[in-house]
Amino acid sequence: MGKKVQSMDKDKIKKAVHDLLVAIGEDPNRPGIKETPNRIAEMYADLLSGTEEEAARVIKETHELDHDGMVLLKDIPFYSMCEHHMLPFFGKCHIAYIPDGNKIVGISKLAKVVDILSRGLQVQERLTTQIVETIMTNLKPKGVGVVMEARHLCMEMRGVQKQNAVTITSDVRGLFRADIRTREEFLKLIN
Repeated sequence: MGKKVQSMDKDKIKKAVHDLLVAIGEDPNRPGIKETPNRIAEMYADLLSGTEEEAARVIKETHELDHDGMVLLKDIPFYSMCEHHMLPFFGKCHIAYIPDGNKIVGISKLAKVVDILSRGLQVQERLTTQIVETIMTNLKPKGVGVVMEARHLCMEMRGVQKQNAVTITSDVRGLFRADIRTREEFLKLIN
């Protein structure tokens, strides 16, 4: 697993935004817009900075603890960018895992995995799967469940214009897939 991310060329982003402003009939030297190319380049450097490699490193640091029950972190806020329209989608993520071999991870690391993987051009379905795979591959738990709920501005602002519609994606592995009682417990706890 590993998404190769090339370094960002902020100068090309600035030029592209400048050209876009001209193409839509704006004066790129108008006060209020003159610094927009710089602001957009800085924003993209931040919003699109995630990589799978960094997410995997975050979750490798584990602790030994005699606990074999479900660990659940719910309502993790996230923000990402739709790769189809380059507009934001945002919402909350719920992650649960069942440790194997008494190996747990700090709960803040789970939130960090969501933050890192959501910082890129994404689709919600892939993001959900990447979170599950990162946890399964690096923590090696008995099972993982992830549910993501998000609003997509590409759906709210353009096209069908359905405000407040929520897209829900899920992925479950290990015990969460094999044992319906485990999956039902997870779903009950996040609702």
